[in-house]
Amino acid sequence: MAETEEQIKARKERERDELYALDISDAEWHSAPGTEEHEERVEIAYLPGGAVAMRSSLDHGTVLRYTEAEWRAFVLGARDGEFDLESTPGGGGAAAE
Repeated sequence: MAETEEQIKARKERERDELYALDISDAEWHSAPGTEEHEERVEIAYLPGGAVAMRSSLDHGTVLRYTEAEWRAFVLGARDGEFDLESTPGGGGAAAE
């Protein structure tokens, strides 16, 4: 039996609440190789259940958390070029700045 839209919404809210309730004070943060300690970069930490936390190296207080499904969708989208910094028909991207 398929979940209703209401059940899906409730499940996703519950997953988000559980994810943000995790204590990540001892998380091991990773960043791209070749970056210097003083350079701004994105850092990620792997959390239980395949979840991922993401922050800026210059702002440790703001941490975004993603479920395994959300992170997988992001990574696959990035691999497919969905977030490339090129001009888009709507005028977005780096070329529009």
